[in-house]
Amino acid sequence: MQNALWALGGVPREHRSDSLSAAFRNLATDAREDLTQRYAALMGHYGMAPTRNNAGIAHENGSIESAHGHLKRDLEDALLLRGTRDFANLDAYRAFVDEIVGRRNANLAKRIALEKEALAPLPKGRTTDFEEKVIPVTSSGGFILRRVFYTVPSRLIGHRLRVRIFDDRLECFLGVTPVVTLRRGRPVSESQGGHVVDYRHVIHALRRKPMALVSLVYRDQLFPRTAYKRLFETMREHGDDRRACKVTVELLALAHERACEAELAQVIAIDLDAGRLPDLAALRDRFRPEAASIPSVAVKLAPLDVYDELASVSIVSAHSNQGEAA
Repeated sequence: MQNALWALGGVPREHRSDSLSAAFRNLATDAREDLTQRYAALMGHYGMAPTRNNAGIAHENGSIESAHGHLKRDLEDALLLRGTRDFANLDAYRAFVDEIVGRRNANLAKRIALEKEALAPLPKGRTTDFEEKVIPVTSSGGFILRRVFYTVPSRLIGHRLRVRIFDDRLECFLGVTPVVTLRRGRPVSESQGGHVVDYRHVIHALRRKPMALVSLVYRDQLFPRTAYKRLFETMREHGDDRRACKVTVELLALAHERACEAELAQVIAIDLDAGRLPDLAALRDRFRPEAASIPSVAVKLAPLDVYDELASVSIVSAHSNQGEAA
């Protein structure tokens, strides 16, 4: 809603919502009070009066719900025309949605211009749109927040992080210094938590104990691309877990150290498709740093008697200045 107000360029007098008893029914008392207080603070920051429709009379917001339905149909049509529902990342999907919403809003430009005359001005700045928690980083190289385990760089083990919880990300601070931003995760189910794992955070520990990969709880989330998972599973099918762990961990370390995650995954996939296992030594040689020759720099030193000449010139100039002053 905050994003919408700033995009609109003004603030309405009221904010109307549904009667959200269903959303609160399963919350604990503290959670209900916290959400109510935060919503009241948001309304106060923007100077809007919070209102809601009458319980059991859903059609009171029919004009809004109808617009939502039209938007959903437009998105569905655009996806059908696009031919695929796959997106490279979350930002790509958001750009797709923004384009559809922008087209709809362009058709309403005149009506929006009339409404803007009745809007109150925006405040000087946005209010906080995040929650904040202080969480210790355990010896496992991560922390648990709302039933989701997150990995962080090993240098943060033993520290307490101040975590800002946004809808799509976590921003972690050590004191006032930002140290890492993580993708926001969700639990898999009511009985199973979630994992947000970056292999770069744990690869150094895995290199010391590569066999830990076999029983790692978040192993599937560890692989950054499908090719690495395929490699591990294919090598295990050959009956040698130790070699599967060693090779997979070393290739993940190579991807991290040489910043070649995508290129290495492509080479691994080509080998697997051809029915052969990747050669670790050959891949290390292929992605090794290029040998750089040290340039020959010739430094020409000035002769020391030049400084004597400069000193004598300085003395002569000083005597002449004194004579003129006299």
